[in-house]
Amino acid sequence: MQIKLQKGPEAEITDIAISNAIVAGWTGRDRVALEKHIVELEALGVARPATTPIYYRVSATRVTTAPVIQTTGTASSGEVEFVLAQWGGEMWVGVGSDHTDREVETYNVTVSKQMCEKPLAGEFWRFADVAGHWDRIVLRSYIQENGARVLYQEGTVNAMLDPATLIEGYAGKKALDEGTIMLCGTFAAKGGIRPADVFEFEMEDPILGRTIKHAYSLEKLPVVG
Repeated sequence: MQIKLQKGPEAEITDIAISNAIVAGWTGRDRVALEKHIVELEALGVARPATTPIYYRVSATRVTTAPVIQTTGTASSGEVEFVLAQWGGEMWVGVGSDHTDREVETYNVTVSKQMCEKPLAGEFWRFADVAGHWDRIVLRSYIQENGARVLYQEGTVNAMLDPATLIEGYAGKKALDEGTIMLCGTFAAKGGIRPADVFEFEMEDPILGRTIKHAYSLEKLPVVG
């Protein structure tokens, strides 16, 4: 997979390998907001997690930068998340979507994560370049709904546990293994979780004045039995 790695003022398109992919769930730093997201999913029939946070392993081949993903049926939806990655001995941060089958999620969350591709934007920033103002980083997502572009999620990353805590919780050390990526949690959706044919997401750094964006659409495969 080719990724643009932004290191200070310099950028390089690099072929990177992803050997491990993790989806960190229930990562909210604000317990009130976390409870809101748990209740939001309970309304869809999703059981409360056994622990918070919780770490789901998914196939590394599910990670993609493609503009179209294929899904089974119509019950899946995206959610914007910051993404940590370890490449070349350094930590990088990007943005992705933990696209999830909501119907399967009601009876097995782990399987629901594996059911869908995990779209990433094709650009990552060196984490050291944003570490000093990390809590100012903004995540947003939009959906196409009734012919309009609608703001679906928005917030700053300080709503989630900080990267060091998430990495320590999963790996028991200060760094992810080389070739590992981790999607790191999300916000409640404005108006509730719902599917959409097009999902857009972005990560904004208001201090350095830059944004990473990506969008993807769904090709829905029939459920025939």
